[in-house]
Amino acid sequence: MSRIVIGPFNRVEGDLEVTLDVENGVVREARVSASLYRGFEQLLLGRPAADALAIAPRICGICSVSQSLAAAAALRAAQSIAPAPNGLLATNIAHAAENIADHLTHFYVFFMPDFARAAYAGRAWHPAAEARFKAVSGAALREALPARARLLETMGLIAGKWPHSLAFRAGGVTRALALGDEMRLRALLADFRGFLERTLFAAPLEAVTALSTIEELDRFADSAAGDFSAFLRIARDLRLEKLGRGPGLLLSAGAYLGPEGHRFPAGLLDSATGRLREPPLDHIQEDVSHAYMRDTAADPAHSDTLPDIHREGAYSFAKAPRLDGRAVEVGALARQAVAGHPLIRDLLAGGGSTVLTRIVARVLEIALLTKAMEDWTRALRPREPYCVADAPLADGPVVGFVEAARGTLGHWATFRDGLIERYQIIAPTTWNFSPRDAAGHPGPLEQALVGLDVGEAGATNVAVQHIVRSFDPCMVCTAH
Repeated sequence: MSRIVIGPFNRVEGDLEVTLDVENGVVREARVSASLYRGFEQLLLGRPAADALAIAPRICGICSVSQSLAAAAALRAAQSIAPAPNGLLATNIAHAAENIADHLTHFYVFFMPDFARAAYAGRAWHPAAEARFKAVSGAALREALPARARLLETMGLIAGKWPHSLAFRAGGVTRALALGDEMRLRALLADFRGFLERTLFAAPLEAVTALSTIEELDRFADSAAGDFSAFLRIARDLRLEKLGRGPGLLLSAGAYLGPEGHRFPAGLLDSATGRLREPPLDHIQEDVSHAYMRDTAADPAHSDTLPDIHREGAYSFAKAPRLDGRAVEVGALARQAVAGHPLIRDLLAGGGSTVLTRIVARVLEIALLTKAMEDWTRALRPREPYCVADAPLADGPVVGFVEAARGTLGHWATFRDGLIERYQIIAPTTWNFSPRDAAGHPGPLEQALVGLDVGEAGATNVAVQHIVRSFDPCMVCTAH
C-alpha cells in the first residue's frame, strides 16, 4: 500500500488537499481535507441580527448572493413575514445570474482546461481542445468571460454591486426597478442567450432543455458545433460516465422561491431505487469525529464551532454533515434529479452520479436558468413594492436554506433580544467534501475516488482532477 498526497489543488477557491491510499495502482481509501479555517460563525456571535446580511456574504466572493439569501431566509423565518412578490422575482434573477456565472466559470475556467493537458496529447480531439480550452491562452475564454461579465451587469441593476451586496433583505430587495431597468434586463438576457446559442450550445436553448434521453444527448453531441458538444464527445471517448460515482443519495432544499413555491422543488432522491421523498431537513446532523473541532451538539441548531487542532484522528477543518446518518450529494445534479428532468433521470439510471452527469446537469442548468430569468423579468410589476418592512424578531432557533450553484446551503441561527446567540453554516462543499463520520463512512468525494485506477501516474493522474473538479469545490465556504 502506498500513500499519495495531492495538494494544494490549483483552480480551486481556497485550500484543498486529497490523500489517496493506493494498492496495485487502485485507490482503496481517500481522505479529503479542508486545511483552511475561516471562523465567520464566531464573527457573528453577539452582533445585531441584521449584521448577518453584511457579514455572511463576505464568506465568499463567488457565491456571496447565496450566502446573503440564506441569511435573509433565516431572518425571514424569525420574523414570520412574506416577502414582496416583486422582491422574490428580483432576488431570483440576481441569484440565477450568480449561479449561471458560477456554472460558466466552472466549465470554461476550472474543468475544461484539464483536457488540454499533455497527458491527452495522443487523443484525436486534443489539438482542438488545447486551442479552445487551454488555461489562459484558450480561445473560448475570450468569448466566455465577456459574456459572463455582461450577464453580471444584471446584478448592478438589482443589487447595486457584486459581490457582497447589501440589497437583499428578508422582505425582498431594497431597490425598485424602473421601466428602463426592466428593458435593460431584457437586453442583457437577450445578449447572453445569443452567446449561449452561438458558442456554448450552438443550438436554441429550447432544444437543449428538451433533451430527455441519453440517445438524444448522443445525437446532440454529434450534430451541434458548440463547446458543450465538444465536451460530450471528449467524455464519450474517456468514458466519463464510468468515473467518480457518488453515494447515490441526492438532496435539494428547493431553489428559487416564488409565490407558488420553488422553481426547482425540494426533495431527497435515492438514485439506486428511484425513490423520491420530502427531505427530512430537521434530521441534518454534523459529525466532528474526524474534524479539527471540539464535540458539541450534533444538531446544527444547537451546536457551536470550536476548533481543536490537536484532536486525535482529525484531518479536516470541515465537519461531516449527515442526513439520517448518511452522506448525501448536493449540486445541480441533485436539483435537476429531484426536479425530475428526464435527461438527468435517464443519465442517473444509466450510470449513477458520475463526472459526466454532474457536468451535464450544470451546463443544462445554464439553459434552464436563462429561460427562467426571462420569465421572471417578464413577470415584474413596476408599480408594486419590491420589499416589505421588517417585523420584530422572535427569540429562538431558525434556519434558512437556499440552493447555491454547488448545492444546498443552510444557515442555522438563534436570536435572543435582537442579537445573534448562535450561528451555524453548512455549505455545499461541506456536504460534498466532508470527512469520515464516527462510523467510518466517507464523504461523497471520498467515496467517488475509491476504486479509481491511478496506475503509475499516481498524483499526476488527470482522472483524479476530473473527479474532484466535477464537484467544483469552494473550500472558503466549507470550514467556519
